[in-house]
Amino acid sequence: MKLRFAPTSPFVRKCLATAIEAGLEGRLELIATNPMDPADDLATVNPLGKVPVLVTDEGEALYDSRVICEYLDALSTDAKLFPAEGNARWRALRLMALGDSILDAGVLRRYESLRPAAERSRAWDERQREKITRALDALEGEAEAFEGVDIGLITVASALGYLDFRFGQENWRLARPTLAPWYAEFSKRPSIALTVPKEAA
Repeated sequence: MKLRFAPTSPFVRKCLATAIEAGLEGRLELIATNPMDPADDLATVNPLGKVPVLVTDEGEALYDSRVICEYLDALSTDAKLFPAEGNARWRALRLMALGDSILDAGVLRRYESLRPAAERSRAWDERQREKITRALDALEGEAEAFEGVDIGLITVASALGYLDFRFGQENWRLARPTLAPWYAEFSKRPSIALTVPKEAA
């Protein structure tokens, strides 16, 4: 399998963490990709021009991260990250949606910050920041019940890591005395510790 990736993408991190939890990281060939480079052939495998993209052994291209993670989980013979049924399934999927929404808003903020100063919208940035704040507050209210590992918690951890990476000066940990220590402990898992985002060399 081939994974088209960018080293700073939090959605890529989510997929890599899933692969590690599923025991499949050794089957992935990582192909560095720059979605911002018009000369890159990314659009030939994903018409949206976004990473991650997983090309299966059969040659089928899968995107986005939610689809890729479920595919990897389906291949795993280990405990499943996507619970099959019941409340555990809906809780995991809901937390995944919440984490993905933090990432969506965070990436939008990041791109806005890269625009020429005269073209940036402070109101737009603040709107995305408010979404992140509300989501973090919701996670704080639930964090006491977090246990084990599933796709929801992997996504939440990826989101919190991205906030540290891109918006560390905003310190999301303030006033979140339950979520912060949960993340500190969860970050010791190899799947999270080995996938910390880094700027390209």
